[in-house]
Amino acid sequence: MEKLVLVSGAIVFKEGRGKSRWLITKQAENDGWEIPKVVVRKGESSVRAAMRMMGEKGGMTTQALEEAGRAGGVTTINGKTLPQRYLYYLMLLKEPSGEAIGFAAHKWLEYAKAVRKLSSKREQTMLRQARKEYRIWNKKMELEKKLNKLNQE
Repeated sequence: MEKLVLVSGAIVFKEGRGKSRWLITKQAENDGWEIPKVVVRKGESSVRAAMRMMGEKGGMTTQALEEAGRAGGVTTINGKTLPQRYLYYLMLLKEPSGEAIGFAAHKWLEYAKAVRKLSSKREQTMLRQARKEYRIWNKKMELEKKLNKLNQE
């Protein structure tokens, strides 16, 4: 049986001043802009891997809200071509704890700018899907606030 390489992507957003901003990163200075990703360790869940990466490399605490999408591909390791599965998660920035030292560069951008900066069509698609999930989540949060307010009256 072929070994599957599982990669977890963290589509992280933060809210402030009535706007959401999305995190994009560069692994190395000369790389293109991308969604932060990590290879999932043996015995680790893909969600846990994304949260670990954001803590270790991003210096932040995140909360996974929903799976944003999946994609397949292949990778070459030690001359062998192996199947690769990508799982992307919509994640809320809970607490920035420092600098994102594990990335060569990072930016928080409004959605339209973030999509344009991403160098991969697959990642542009994943960000679009994450934005749809974000809108659903945001509506749920607004409804919960209204319900809580009504319950307090």
